[in-house]
Amino acid sequence: MRNKVIITCAVTGSVHTPAMSPYLPVTPDEIAAEAIAAAEAGAAILHLHARDPKDGRPSADPAVFRQFLPQIREATDAVVNISTGGSSLMALEARLAPALDAQPEMASFNMGSMNFALFPVLDKPAEWKHAWEPQLLEATRGTIFKNTFEDMEFILDRLGRGCGTRFEFECYDVGHLYSLAHLRDRGLISGRLFIQFVFGVLGGIGADPENLTHMKRIADKLFGADYSFSVLAAGRHQMPMITMAAAMGGHVRVGLEDSLYSGRGRLARSNAEQVARIRTVLDALSLEVATPAEARAHLGLKGADAVAF
Repeated sequence: MRNKVIITCAVTGSVHTPAMSPYLPVTPDEIAAEAIAAAEAGAAILHLHARDPKDGRPSADPAVFRQFLPQIREATDAVVNISTGGSSLMALEARLAPALDAQPEMASFNMGSMNFALFPVLDKPAEWKHAWEPQLLEATRGTIFKNTFEDMEFILDRLGRGCGTRFEFECYDVGHLYSLAHLRDRGLISGRLFIQFVFGVLGGIGADPENLTHMKRIADKLFGADYSFSVLAAGRHQMPMITMAAAMGGHVRVGLEDSLYSGRGRLARSNAEQVARIRTVLDALSLEVATPAEARAHLGLKGADAVAF
């Protein structure tokens, strides 16, 4: 995989609300179309959440996922990565339900409990489309995104051992790397690790270049050559931080879950637009984009034929 970069595209997420962008996919058909277009643009991994088709609020209903997962599998060979984070306001059982139902090749895995604060967005003037939008943002002021060691052990057992799903380990701070090392050292995790460094979420590590080099240095210390890292950064930090990650030998994540923009003050009209933008950067760095087959081989995935959708 030298000089090969895996592009992950996070298509919709649970952070942004419909009032923030008319281009945010909400319905199953919109999510499927955006995911397929992102794969055609070069994304090897598609990170997927669902939304209630009626009003766009985050949904963990497996029945909603089943309205777009088969479309995506039929149209593309990209790796499907289903969120187990769901929304920070959901209980663990709800967050896990879609992945346990679909048994995907990959799932995201949050490596610790934390504040996951979205309420500062309320300081910006907005015309909300639905009453739930400001309510959800305000609710993050007084809640904890719960991911205890008991929760993590449960996910590793039910989804990892039980379904053969491998994980994208989302680390929002340095302590999460040590939690991952603890689980690995206990024998609960094996094989090559795929670690997503997450920057710019209020409650986690800031989107500063020195924090990226620090996270990489600690991961090197803890995991040696037995891991690969990718970077996602929130909002305006997305492109600068993932460009730095690629230059450091890492992989990258784009998508409307992480940033609604494609350039200063200009809303991205699609997820594929962000994929194309980072491909231009990678080409300028003389780096190649990994295919889904290369991503599968590198990460030791079970293959698309072994999923349940």
